[in-house]
Amino acid sequence: MREASVQRPPGRWLFEQPHVILDTRSPKEFDKGHITGALSFPLFDNDERAVIGTLYKQIGKDAAVEQGLEYVGPKMAEFVREAKERFAAQAKPLPLVLHCWRGGMRSGAVAWLLEMAGLNTIKITGGYKAYRSWARKDFAQIANLRILGGMTGVGKTQILKEMRAQGAQVVDLEGRAGHLGSAFGNLKRLPQPTSEQFSNDCHFDLVTLDADRPIWMENESRTIGTVNQPQELFDALREAPVWAVRRTKEERIDELCRVYGDANLEELKRAFVRIREKLGGLKMREALDALDRKDLRSAAAIGLMYYDKLYRHTRDRYPRDCYSQIECSGMGFADAAAAVLAKAKD
Repeated sequence: MREASVQRPPGRWLFEQPHVILDTRSPKEFDKGHITGALSFPLFDNDERAVIGTLYKQIGKDAAVEQGLEYVGPKMAEFVREAKERFAAQAKPLPLVLHCWRGGMRSGAVAWLLEMAGLNTIKITGGYKAYRSWARKDFAQIANLRILGGMTGVGKTQILKEMRAQGAQVVDLEGRAGHLGSAFGNLKRLPQPTSEQFSNDCHFDLVTLDADRPIWMENESRTIGTVNQPQELFDALREAPVWAVRRTKEERIDELCRVYGDANLEELKRAFVRIREKLGGLKMREALDALDRKDLRSAAAIGLMYYDKLYRHTRDRYPRDCYSQIECSGMGFADAAAAVLAKAKD
């Protein structure tokens, strides 16, 4: 017998099993930000939602509902067909999870329809708004957060990858942002997620890890390219203990040449122009001249002058109660990762 539909507040249960999450908001709302892994299942398209919203404000609820029924009627059979396909494709027959913005009429209407078609559903109490509130609370209460730090060019991103390969729990903030976190961080100008989606994706990574074990992240600025970190996550990063990797300047230049060795020279030049104000006009021109000579090492050394100054300023501005330095000169990424993890156990 089909079970009655239930309502549940957002929580870890969403991700502990592979639930099919159907987001009944409009495509525009979905694109701005959605629960990681959710599927767009809009009751109304963008234009329809705009019309209904206008009717609700200017005439009233009854007029908006009547127009909504006009839109939904022809779509009902397709809703049911697609939902049944989603349900049947599951390895385990779990109820379909539904939500809209506040857990109101849109998800309620779709839940009713699918229940009439014989499908079990769970509606998220409070909808996407409640999910976002839960995510912010989780960011503010991260337990066992540990930060990998160090000056530009020490290879933090690669070290974190090796730490993960060695069994550590890692949330890759730069990977989620699609940006390396500097003026040089996205020379190919690849599209970044919205700040809202970045937040949701990081939250997904966080809640699918073991909260009783250390969770590692890289020390990042409030803004990563065009993405803004949620304030709660940024605050947690600033309060967590740091293990800072140290390498020689020559090794750091080597790493920058490795990362940017195949970058477009014109994009590199534009990146130097973007930091002109703090680098200084003379140093910027020296960097551009070096790039014209295809002397990437000299340009990288000039770039380090700017980023080292910025690093020291940030370190002084946000002093830590727990700050450890790990000498990794001469080490490969795997050995450096092992050294960080060993030091963190001391």
